Amino acid sequence: MITLTENATKHIKTLQADQSAPGKALRVYVDAGGCSGMEYGMAFDEKKTEDEVIAQDGVEVVIDPMSMNFLKGSEIDYVDSLQGSGFKIKNPNVHSSCGCGKSFN
Repeated sequence: MITLTENATKHIKTLQADQSAPGKALRVYVDAGGCSGMEYGMAFDEKKTEDEVIAQDGVEVVIDPMSMNFLKGSEIDYVDSLQGSGFKIKNPNVHSSCGCGKSFN
């Protein structure tokens, strides 16, 4: 199960409106790359048949089966701090990550 914080759902709704992406879900995925081997990605996209759909507070997040293996139990948050703002994934499956927090293994 993946969960979204209240801040994440609010920001996703704002992004959907700003990018004229109504009806499209936020795709969260894991791809090879980054300094630690794997990295997270996000984009508005159409749902595919094999996707896992997480619906929370009027927001839909879709995740492909391969990425779901890496993301099970994660929480997606949106953080706005002095170090910068953006989505942060708290993933209990990560063994180590790089300093930027976008790459893991």
